[in-house]
Amino acid sequence: MSSLNIGVIGVGNIAKMHLQSYAANPQVKIVAVADVNAARATEVAGLYDAAAYGSAAELLADPAVEAVSICTWNNTHAELAAAALKAGKHVLVEKPLSRTLTEVTDLASLVEASGKVLQVGFVRRHSSNAQLLKKFVDAGDLGEIYYAKASFIRRTGNPGGWFADFERSGGGPLIDIGVHIIDLCWYFMGAPKVASVSANSYSLLGNRANVTNLWRYKGSDYDPTANSVEDMINALIRFDNGASLAVDVSYSLHAVRDELNIAVFGDRGGAELEPELRLVTESHDTILNIHPQVDSLTFDFNQGFQNEIDHFVQVCLGEVEGIAPVSHGVEMMKIIDGIYRSAATRTEVTF
Repeated sequence: MSSLNIGVIGVGNIAKMHLQSYAANPQVKIVAVADVNAARATEVAGLYDAAAYGSAAELLADPAVEAVSICTWNNTHAELAAAALKAGKHVLVEKPLSRTLTEVTDLASLVEASGKVLQVGFVRRHSSNAQLLKKFVDAGDLGEIYYAKASFIRRTGNPGGWFADFERSGGGPLIDIGVHIIDLCWYFMGAPKVASVSANSYSLLGNRANVTNLWRYKGSDYDPTANSVEDMINALIRFDNGASLAVDVSYSLHAVRDELNIAVFGDRGGAELEPELRLVTESHDTILNIHPQVDSLTFDFNQGFQNEIDHFVQVCLGEVEGIAPVSHGVEMMKIIDGIYRSAATRTEVTF
């Protein structure tokens, strides 16, 4: 059986999902971890009998490392991905691929020149409900998908820390959780080129740290007083094939409940992926709702990461073709960048 030696750069919360998934894959050996917090790197390395490094450069110089997961702040994603490719490593880089479109201008050509794999961490593509819906889409059961809508609403969902620091994150809910739902819709729509974006952004509520009786996820460096990112964004995205996508996403909103809704519509049928997978079709002049009998109708966090990591390993070993290449990451950053520019200028952005 072929095997792959893995290094993980950044050992914060999301890295735990990568590490436990690699550890569960029989084709993987975790050989190194790196973190700017050297003590934390040493602690995590001990769990996997791996080498510990205090910098990404040291890990990338280790000849034993064949592939890396990049699990750092957004402002380092593109830079570290480029350095890893130049060091001859395969790369799985957490979403988003970068903070801005300009940061990834040359990354696709670098991937091609290196001959190595770069997979973007669009983990929700790898969930079982998304994979099942993709089979229906690819088989033409929904026909041509011409419209999609997605909403990811949190009432008090600002994690604080680096998530709320524009310099490190590049933005708030749009670039953090919005990228997931935009990517899923775009993936099911066949990955068309973006043609224009019209968006609105609001920063009126802030962190809302005063709300103390409602649970929220907090970043490891949570600071209730610091916030330089948007509360919420809504956007209409048009594609060059005439299809369109409406999206809204928030960290802070006076909503009745947190919500996650993803739906796509074609000329032969439609589907909701979240809050759970359902399909709609027509037969005998009758509209039918289809409710699949499967183990998981919604996104399973652990399963999604395990599937993503297993897929990355298979791609690196040449066993399958990748489903989240660098070109998808770049086009997604083009969309995200366009939304932020449209919201800032209060005008439609065309491409």
